[in-house]
Amino acid sequence: MTAPMVRVLPLLALVLLAASCGSGTKTPREAAATTHAATFRGTEIQGPPIDAPSFALRDQDGKVVRLGAQRGRAVVVAFLYTKCPDVCPVIAGNLNTALRRLGPLRAKARVIAVSVDPKNDTPTAVKRYVKAHRLVPEFRFLTGTKKQLAPVWNRYHVAVIANASGATVGHTTFEVLVDGHGLERALYDSHVSAADVVHDVRALQGS
Repeated sequence: MTAPMVRVLPLLALVLLAASCGSGTKTPREAAATTHAATFRGTEIQGPPIDAPSFALRDQDGKVVRLGAQRGRAVVVAFLYTKCPDVCPVIAGNLNTALRRLGPLRAKARVIAVSVDPKNDTPTAVKRYVKAHRLVPEFRFLTGTKKQLAPVWNRYHVAVIANASGATVGHTTFEVLVDGHGLERALYDSHVSAADVVHDVRALQGS
């Protein structure tokens, strides 16, 4: 269950996510972004540079991944969960394909997916997910407790609402392209394509 691209205010998010996965409503973060085809195929973030909020969480191998330690790499930050029945697997698949298509440039790129389901995204569940979806090593799926994850959701303005049964999670879906200086450069929605990500990563890396 997923809601659309970009940072949603908490109160608005409750309205948007209570009933379904999707909505076309724009949010405050979108005010800083416009389609700017000259550089990126994603929605380029305009205005003063925005530092991507940093975080440190454990990945599928139990290793701590720090966003601040990714300097020099292009990073796509996404928010997913392993039991998602619809949009998340598509996003993960497209981002994974983008990494595969980067060839040698993959060493200078990462996809960092942050869990929105601390209850069910256990280390075992994430390992199964990574294997089932054949995620490449440059795709890191980060998990943690709700206490650890909630501050990350808040900093990125990601709304997360688990349904009563706990089977599905309503959450904001967008992906942020972060450059080698740790600045947010572009946004993608749930329809992100591998080709667009490859184009934009290459643009960042000057190749």
